[in-house]
Parts: sequence; C-alpha cells; structure tokens
Amino acid sequence: MQKSCRAFSSGDGDLVDAVVPFMGESISDGTLATFLKKPGDSVAADEPIAQIETDKVTIDVVSPHAGVLQEYVAKEGDTVEPGTKIAIISKSAEGVAPAAAAANKSDKAASKLSSPAETVKEEKPKAKAEASPAVEKPKPPSTPPPKRTATEPVLPPKERERRVPMTRLRKRVATRLKDSQNTFAMLTTFNEVDMTNLMKLRSDYKDAFVEKHGVKLGFMSGFVKAAVSALQHQPIVNAVIDGDDIIYRDYIDISIAVGTPKGLVVPVVRDAGKMNFAEIEKTINGLAKKATEGTISIDEMAGGSFTISNGGVYGSLLSTPIINPPQSAILGMHSIVSRPMVVGGNVVPRPMMYIRLLLDV
Repeated sequence: MQKSCRAFSSGDGDLVDAVVPFMGESISDGTLATFLKKPGDSVAADEPIAQIETDKVTIDVVSPHAGVLQEYVAKEGDTVEPGTKIAIISKSAEGVAPAAAAANKSDKAASKLSSPAETVKEEKPKAKAEASPAVEKPKPPSTPPPKRTATEPVLPPKERERRVPMTRLRKRVATRLKDSQNTFAMLTTFNEVDMTNLMKLRSDYKDAFVEKHGVKLGFMSGFVKAAVSALQHQPIVNAVIDGDDIIYRDYIDISIAVGTPKGLVVPVVRDAGKMNFAEIEKTINGLAKKATEGTISIDEMAGGSFTISNGGVYGSLLSTPIINPPQSAILGMHSIVSRPMVVGGNVVPRPMMYIRLLLDV
C-alpha cells in the first residue's frame, strides 16, 4: 500500500530539506522503513528518496528539488511525523564535493600520521621476543562440560535463527482482528454451494467476455452479485455499529480481502449494487494489482459494509475468517472439490464449495 506525496521543503541558498509529507487524516506518524537513495546520489524533483510505513499505507518521501542528496538526518526505524526533516538536498553538487574532498584529505592525513607509530609498535614486540625466549605457561585443567538432564530441551543455536521486526501494517491487522474477536459476539453458519451453473456460465462466456471487456470472468463477481442480492433483502447485515447506534446504509460497498507480501488489506468495491459483472471484475482486478504493487491508497480501503474473503486460492477447504470492524459480517469462500451428491435420486459428481458466513449477533 503506497502513497506518494511531494514533501514540503525549506532551506536557504543551495540546500533544501526533504520532510515527511501529510499522511492522511487518521495517520499521525509512521516508521522510516527504507532509504531509496544514498548520500551523493543525484535525484530529480519529486523522485522518491525514502519510504514511510504506516498502519495502512506506505508513503514515499520525495525530493523537493533536483540536485544531489547530501545527507540523511534520520535513521531507518525512526518514528517520524508529518513535517519531520529526514534529508538535506543540495541543488547542485557544490555542497557535496567540498565535504567529500575534506573527508578524503583527513583520511589521508590520518593514515600518514598513523603509519610510523604502527611501525614502531610492530618492531618493539619483535625485539622483546628475540631478547627473551617464550616460556609456556601450564594450561589449567579443562573442566568437563555440564551434563544435560533428561528434561532439559536441546535448543538450536542462535545463529540459525532470524529476528525480523513486524511491519506496522501486520501489527495493525493483528490488533484489529484480535479486538474483533474480543468484542464481537460471533455466530458462524456453514453451507455448501453447487458450483455447476456458475462454472458452466464461466466456461460458455469466458472467451467472449475477455474479448469484449478485456478482463477474465472469475467466480468473485458471481459471489459479489449474490452478496449484493442478500444484503438488499437483509439490510441489517449491511449495517454497522457505531457506539450505541446502528447505522443503516442505503448503499452496498463490498470489501475484498487481498493477501499481499506486506500483509492483509481489504480494498473496497464502491456501489457494488450498481455494477454489472464486467465492472465488478475490472474494479477487483485493478484494486488487487494496486494492493500487490503497494500503490493502493487509504481512500480505496476506507469504509465497506460487508467483506468477502477467498481462502480457496490457497487451497483451503474450510477457514475461519474474522469480521473486519466496524462491519457486522464476512463471507468466506473456499476451494472447489468434486464430491458425490444426490441429484434427482441419482448419485452424481458435483463441483462443491463450502462457504462460511460469520455474523455479529
């Protein structure tokens, strides 16, 4: 999830400051995650030089002016707020070259001064060693290693472990979903869906659909249309709880859970009730691509009154999705498995899917 904003800059003459931009109404700070440029690198105006990771999106800090990145004044891992200065940009190379030359001169001078002293230090121990022969000191008796008890676990060495800090997004998702478990009174209902008709519809029209609309016809649009129909008949499920009140929504915004390398995000299909199959598929594909690339915005994930999560893409037969607050329900899709079913008194193979609806009662 990524957002790019031009940073506010301040400075006099050749030097300007690159600062953390405004990150959104609900975001007060973030973590300086990555430097994209090194001191001494040339940068263009509005070119990203660092990334700020927040609870919801990744935001680029861009160079306010073309020039050379002189230095960073913040470190990776620092918590920064909008307006915090993180780097100094020189509009030309003049502010960087003298500093680099001075550093090189000081390094050379230091090496010249230190070389005679090192020679003397090396010669003195050598002469001392020649004057007096080395005498071996008696080695202390080695103590045997302590014996392990039968109940003591044998742990792997620490060098075989890696400690990686959690991203702010993963921590935020974990906190919200755990709060959901602790707060909501959850009721789960399972059903099985015969996918024969939907799979036939997809098979019959998939080529013409791609040719006409430029996007594949998937199963998700069918489930979105079904969810829209259900929410229209049961408006209480499309409502959200706000304190002691229930807010009924006269529109249907469907959140679609998307797994990304940085964590789970839920972009929203706005006014899904007014869309046809092609519009739903195009919207979902566009949002999923943005989420995977990390370019999705906060506005594209805000709101939503009902969530659909497709665990079937991971081969899951059953799962237990958690309600995304402040919503009151989530639908879990799963993998399609051919199972023997009784149809018209005969046992026939049918492509079946288990679905799970989790409700806040």
